[in-house]
Amino acid sequence: MNLEILTPEKKLFSGEVYGVQLPGITGKFEVLEKHAPLVSALASGRVKVLKDKSNHLAFYDIQSGFVEVVNNKVTVLVEGASTVG
Repeated sequence: MNLEILTPEKKLFSGEVYGVQLPGITGKFEVLEKHAPLVSALASGRVKVLKDKSNHLAFYDIQSGFVEVVNNKVTVLVEGASTVG
């Protein structure tokens, strides 16, 4: 599935991934391939990107925002974000 992480200033990530774990306002949740359509508010926290089934990971600290899942595309819109080392 395709993932994009966007802030007002820049595109932080764009590419094919296996899954993504997100900090929802009521707790963490995970989106995998062929997930049902979804729009959800996000809290400040850490996004965990599962780049493939071999546990290649990337982490981003985000400020609050929203996520939309439609047709195997996940779009994360946040007020600010940074890559975690």
